[in-house]
Amino acid sequence: MEVVVYNSKGEDTGKKVTLPEEIFGIEPNTHAIYLDVKQYLANQRQGTHKAKERAEINHSTRKIKKQKGTGGARAGSIKSPVFIGGGRIFGPRPRDYSFKLNKKVKSLARISALAVKAQANNVSVLEDFTFDAPKTKSYIEMLSALSASDRKTLLILPDVDKNVVLSGRNVPKAKVTTANQVTTYDLMNADQLLISTEALNRLQTLLEK
Repeated sequence: MEVVVYNSKGEDTGKKVTLPEEIFGIEPNTHAIYLDVKQYLANQRQGTHKAKERAEINHSTRKIKKQKGTGGARAGSIKSPVFIGGGRIFGPRPRDYSFKLNKKVKSLARISALAVKAQANNVSVLEDFTFDAPKTKSYIEMLSALSASDRKTLLILPDVDKNVVLSGRNVPKAKVTTANQVTTYDLMNADQLLISTEALNRLQTLLEK
């Protein structure tokens, strides 16, 4: 698949680049994508949720009323979960939600996510560029020229470029990342994928390992 190469202003350079068929042309494995996104979201959870159970409530254990003759159910303690302020039954406990996923599955998931974007014609390639200084206006103008200002965009660079990162940081729905840090979640969450030519080569090298 051939795509047009744009410059940092979003203008057509007249050049074209062929997207690697072994990455952008495969049949996407949706289950691998699901597993990788699930792992990513699970790893974001702190798992510090906690509710006090009956044994942890600081209340009197005195029997609050006689067992029979009241016309109501038996109640042994104010700590009972049926009373306001009582312990919670089967409340959440701190736990680790993360789980292991094989590297080959994660790699397949990223390739599949890239293939999904390519099949939907949501991949744009940019010449390697940088900004002389952090300037949000320049980043917005680039997105406008690419007709992507109102879409969720993901810009993939070969390495961290401070000026570009700072320029896109305050732009709504825009995210900037690098080829070795991009995740399947980022790829699937974006409506439009922007890749620099060097990042495209870097992605190919990383995913071949």
